[in-house]
This record gives sequence, structure tokens and C-alpha cells, in this order.
Amino acid sequence: MPAKQKEAGVFKNFEPYKPKKGEEYMNDKQVEHFRNILLKWKAELMEEVDRTVTHMKDEAANFPDPADRATQEEEFSLELRTRDRERKLIKKIESTLNRLDNDDYGYCDTCGVEIGIKRLEARPTANQCIDCKTLDEIKEKQEHG
Repeated sequence: MPAKQKEAGVFKNFEPYKPKKGEEYMNDKQVEHFRNILLKWKAELMEEVDRTVTHMKDEAANFPDPADRATQEEEFSLELRTRDRERKLIKKIESTLNRLDNDDYGYCDTCGVEIGIKRLEARPTANQCIDCKTLDEIKEKQEHG
């Protein structure tokens, strides 16, 4: 049964990877699995961008009523904000694909330990293991209250 994943409002289906006993971490099959997830995710985000552009062109109207005009402007503003977050996510996906190409994917930037298949499936752009990420979040809370 495919797992559903959500990040930045996008759901994507994929078949969870089932590692075989004694299988080497980040072997060719695993790398290809994550490459497919990332490419599919990026394509879905790009489709959303295209839909937004089409929607805004089709729906753009100069309403005589100021309340209607304000409602439309607010709707467009929210949509553009969402697309901006997704644009940043696309850049992060591209960066992650580069890490895959350079054999850096799947290892924590902070301590070098394996991030793990399940964590990467939950968050394919993760670049820290759960322990280092948790420590970073605790430090951030302490600094910013």
C-alpha cells in the first residue's frame, strides 16, 4: 500500500522502500528510489505553479465592488505566498538532487551518521539525523524563546 506524504501542501504517493537484510546503505536502488520521489515531487510542484498562473489569468477581473476586488486580491496574495514557499521548496529539492549526484545524500551534515530510510521517506530533503535536528530545534527555542 503506497504511503502518503505531505509537505508544503503537496501529497505524493510512493511505494515505501523495503531494505533487504545486510543491504548497503544508499546503494544504487535506494538512490534511485529517492531520486524518483524527489523528481515526482518537483514535477507536482511545477504543475501547481502552472495551475496558479492559469488560474490568475482566467480569474483576474476588475470588480466594480471594492469588497469583491479586495477578496480577489487577498485570494491571489495567499496563492502567491503559497507558490513562493513552494518555489523555495523546489530549490531545496534541486539541492537535494545535487547531493544525490555527489553521493552526499542520506548522511547527516552535522555528525555524518546515516539519516535512515524511513526519515528520508518522511522528509526527502532532510540533511540532518533526527538527533541533530532535535538538538538544533531545542537550541533555537532557547535562543528565540
